[in-house]
Amino acid sequence: MRILVIEDEEALALQIRHVLNSEKYLCDVAFDGMEGLDKIFDGEYDLIILDILLPKMDGIQVLKGIRSEGLTVPVLLLTAKDRVEDKVAGLDAGADDYLTKPFAIPELLARARSLLRRTSEVKSSTLSAGGIEVNTTTHEVFLRGKPVHLTAKEYAMLEFLLYNKNRVLSRLSIAEHVWGDTFDLFTMTNFVDVHIRNLRKKMDDDREKRLIQTVRGVGYIIRDEP
Repeated sequence: MRILVIEDEEALALQIRHVLNSEKYLCDVAFDGMEGLDKIFDGEYDLIILDILLPKMDGIQVLKGIRSEGLTVPVLLLTAKDRVEDKVAGLDAGADDYLTKPFAIPELLARARSLLRRTSEVKSSTLSAGGIEVNTTTHEVFLRGKPVHLTAKEYAMLEFLLYNKNRVLSRLSIAEHVWGDTFDLFTMTNFVDVHIRNLRKKMDDDREKRLIQTVRGVGYIIRDEP
């Protein structure tokens, strides 16, 4: 599951991302409304956690922009405790739920799980390409029907590539998703390349065309087979 957090309090946004990553969700962050809306239109998300008070474009404007494009992704609003009018405006604009600041992280996770469950019946929990199948609920991986054991980092990398199938992902983007803020920018390329090599050993040994393809000077991509 892929989640976008749009929150201008950087420490809070990074804390939420860390918690969501620890729960095996893929999480992007944006620190203002315009950046958040750009990420929404450039990618596919299963849930958006959206603060109302944002620079450049407030959360209500972002929400209206999402719904005006016909996107049905669930949105969890983060609101100030004494701003009842914001809650009403957000729900009227198409929010699915709201959470009042300050909040407990377990409550945030519970709200996120609830919203994700609402859409799980209409979205497949299986990602696939080139004979690989990944069950994002159980984290099981199969190659032509046979189970494949992956480390946690290998699984996170493969799932991220499959969520973004047919889209080139930079090494930096992959590192941010898999390692969060713990990676060293100077060694990041080696970390990513080593894990890609390990994934290929487990999945590419007997295939003519690699599942994970290198785009020279950019990063990696998994493509649908024609």
